[in-house]
Amino acid sequence: MTIFDESLILETINMIKLYNFDIRTVTLTVSLRDCLSEDVNSVCDKIKYKLDKYAKNLVKYANDIENDYSIPIVNKRIAVTPISLVGESCKNKDYIKIAKTLDSCALDLGIDFIGGFSALVEKGFTQGDIALVESIPEALASTQRLCSSVNVASSKAGINMDAVLKMADIIKKSAELTADKDGLGAAKLVVFCNSVSDNPFMAGAYCGYGEPECALNIGVSGPGVVRAAISDLPKTADFGVLANKIKQTAYKITTTGELVGRKLADKLNIPFGVIDLSLAPTPAIGDSVAQIFQAMGLEHAGAHGTTAALAMLNDAVKKGGIMASSYVGGLSGAFIPVSEDAGMIEAASNGYLTFDKLEAMTCVCSVGLDMIAIPGNTPASTIAGMIADEMAIGMINKKTTAVRIIPAPNKFAGDKVVFGGLLGEAPIMDINKLSSEKFVNRGGRIPAPIHSLNN
Repeated sequence: MTIFDESLILETINMIKLYNFDIRTVTLTVSLRDCLSEDVNSVCDKIKYKLDKYAKNLVKYANDIENDYSIPIVNKRIAVTPISLVGESCKNKDYIKIAKTLDSCALDLGIDFIGGFSALVEKGFTQGDIALVESIPEALASTQRLCSSVNVASSKAGINMDAVLKMADIIKKSAELTADKDGLGAAKLVVFCNSVSDNPFMAGAYCGYGEPECALNIGVSGPGVVRAAISDLPKTADFGVLANKIKQTAYKITTTGELVGRKLADKLNIPFGVIDLSLAPTPAIGDSVAQIFQAMGLEHAGAHGTTAALAMLNDAVKKGGIMASSYVGGLSGAFIPVSEDAGMIEAASNGYLTFDKLEAMTCVCSVGLDMIAIPGNTPASTIAGMIADEMAIGMINKKTTAVRIIPAPNKFAGDKVVFGGLLGEAPIMDINKLSSEKFVNRGGRIPAPIHSLNN
């Protein structure tokens, strides 16, 4: 059983007021494996019953703990079994009806986002998979809280290039169907390599096949706290001192997150799952991963040395977090979403960060090309090339990588998209105009690397 150091917790609470520390999300994972039926109406009824059974007090109890400990809990979320598996049992595979049922449940329960409108297709599609994938644009356009993800690659299976090309088209359609909202549908859709089943962060959260009936996963964030801790060090402190300070700060943040997570799990009478210590930024001033780089000594995110700074940050966060809990999971590390980080927005707007530099940074960060707006007239084949590149980084390096690209309808490089809230805003970034069409249209599967044969 973890022993909590009250002095460290009090110190961290003091940072809340000054440096934007928060519990970014409490995410309830719920298995829907027992909701299968040949009748889609029966599936929807079972989903409603089960979500109400486990989540009816989630928001209330989270608010109670937030008040008791004065620790902000920004989002309350649910993640369910990949819906391609659930809907596949139906004679009439009406995934739109299931999507609207999930969204309605989230509304009734007061949930901010519900994830799991997902499919795992790294080696190919089943009938349910293809039906779900093709329904994604309409599902995201006709709901408010639903999030979707599709895993198209893994270090064991390789890259399903048929799925990559398909998802490029789905991303385009998702943006086009929400053109009145700057392509918001694409902002709630992520394409993965090596997706993890206990990730509490959207849009990629789902309840994996090996997960329990129900569990509570915590996503903790505190880029402002880390930036402040680094800023307090002497400007001449070497990298060993710098890394150690980040580890100490991550330890404090994780300890607080575990306290909140276990208290909430106990109140809900469900198992505690994992704590995901991810430095997930927001558009708020001071809550920026990019500003951590500046505190380290870089003029701005995008300067030469940014990838090295991110690698050290990501590693130190994980080392500090793993010492504070036996159940660190999810993604854990540092996110670099362009639209959700004030410093990244500034760097991209000023041209300090290019698309290619962002891709290089994904080799060492927690996820990948995240919340990047590109011109709406970008061909699907070019988007497929972007996805393929990012999947290759994940496959070769045995890490999770992802693509959340927004081809903003009727907008061009230099314009911007505005989503509001945690999704923020972003400049439309210029991209490479060279064609990828003949390459991505080859189809089939890029084989897994030799290190996949390690069993």
